[in-house]
Amino acid sequence: MHLDIITPDKKIYSGEVTSVSVPGTGGRFQILKNHAPIISSLMGGKIKVEDSEGSKEFDVKGGVVENLKNNVIILAE
Repeated sequence: MHLDIITPDKKIYSGEVTSVSVPGTGGRFQILKNHAPIISSLMGGKIKVEDSEGSKEFDVKGGVVENLKNNVIILAE
């Protein structure tokens, strides 16, 4: 699935991933390939990304995540 993480300043990540874990306001959750469509607000914490190179973490202060047809977009602060 494809992931884009975008901040007000720039795009900090764009690429193919196997999973992404985000700090939702209702609790941390993970998005995998073929996940049901979802839109959720995010609270401060770490976004954890698994891709072909390993795992990466990004700190965020909040934001929104949308998943639709294996395309994940995170608008983060």
